Amino acid sequence: MQKQSLKKVVLTISLSLCVSVISLAQEVEQTPMEKMEAKVEEMSTSLDALKKFKISGYVQGDVQVGQSDAKLKVGSAKNDHENTFVRMGIRRGRIKLSYADNIRNIASNAVFQLDMTEKGVSIKDAYVSFTDPWIQWMSVKAGIFDRPFGNEISYSSSLRESPERSTGCLILFPGERDLGTALIIQAPKGNPLNGLKLETGLFGGNGINLDNDNRKDWISHLTYKQSFDNIQFGIGGSFYYGNVYQGNDTVFQMKGKEYIIAEQQGKGDYSQRMYYGADAQLLISTGLGMTNLRIEVIGGKQPGTANASSSPSSSELHDGKTYRREFLSFVAYFIQDFGRHSLVLKYDQYDPNILLAANDIGLNGSSKGDIMKQNIGIGYLFRINANLRLMGYFDWALNETSVNLKGYEKDLLDNTFTCRLQYKF
Repeated sequence: MQKQSLKKVVLTISLSLCVSVISLAQEVEQTPMEKMEAKVEEMSTSLDALKKFKISGYVQGDVQVGQSDAKLKVGSAKNDHENTFVRMGIRRGRIKLSYADNIRNIASNAVFQLDMTEKGVSIKDAYVSFTDPWIQWMSVKAGIFDRPFGNEISYSSSLRESPERSTGCLILFPGERDLGTALIIQAPKGNPLNGLKLETGLFGGNGINLDNDNRKDWISHLTYKQSFDNIQFGIGGSFYYGNVYQGNDTVFQMKGKEYIIAEQQGKGDYSQRMYYGADAQLLISTGLGMTNLRIEVIGGKQPGTANASSSPSSSELHDGKTYRREFLSFVAYFIQDFGRHSLVLKYDQYDPNILLAANDIGLNGSSKGDIMKQNIGIGYLFRINANLRLMGYFDWALNETSVNLKGYEKDLLDNTFTCRLQYKF
């Protein structure tokens, strides 16, 4: 019996060795053409996976010169011994990673964008989006992304012809982005209704910071765009409905030209934040080059503090007195291309309190938070090549004056000049 068992073991080992030898022989016998085909198939699979990823970004290096009252976007604030001061730095250093795939006929996309400068690293975008697989009219986006309001917010800083967005945009929408969920309705390409687009969603209301209250803000933007042989145009309407937490029992509102204490509302309640917006764009191709005109108007109600009307941009709840105001914001761009060169003209105005003007400010509880600001910008762009762009831009800043408000008896010295070199990839 032992001899038979030994024979079985030897036979099993022998068969295993034969199978291994045969398999090895088959691999060795693979023709050069078969090897090449296998290698090509492996490379093709890898390339298909890599095509789903996309890396892009841009770097903006600035040199800025500001008058004594200016607030520059790069470098530190003015030192005591400086009058006109010069600073240099990286205004934006963006890298964007995106991944697109089609899973069971559901088009999906994920985007992650960082901003890296000498001041630190911060998140700019982090969202996912999905398109319905049936009629492909509806998409859902969730995460951190641009607020769907107006045209200026979503217009990329790498394309914009001025160093910064308008004063109103910076005050009403600090950081441009917010944490939320949006529904996008738009017909597929090729459909006659493709030019019509609705974006609507709910957002935290305090930027990309931690969501800190039970109220959510509703934002919507409806646009229509159309192109002809040498003309492109677009129009849009926006709506913002939200609330700002009141962290103090004292809440002021306007009555005539005077701030009075609001009744039956105090700490723990909310002040209404409501905006109405309209925007229009026109692009014309002529013998000189492209002519670009963009206009945007925003008006509504904005809660703030005595000295500022900025929207919430913090993880902490507001704990000071609340001032309710009615505001008006306006911006217009005119860009004329001459080959690789462009002339830029820009005007923007932000009036935080349309019920007060000039010498009214400083009386009856009003303060510098009620001062109107205007900016006239003149710029020059030179597109050195497809990736490199040079900008020179002068910003003439004007503010409302009042004999009744200390420090604002005359126009502040806050004009700035920006020289920017941008590399985009």
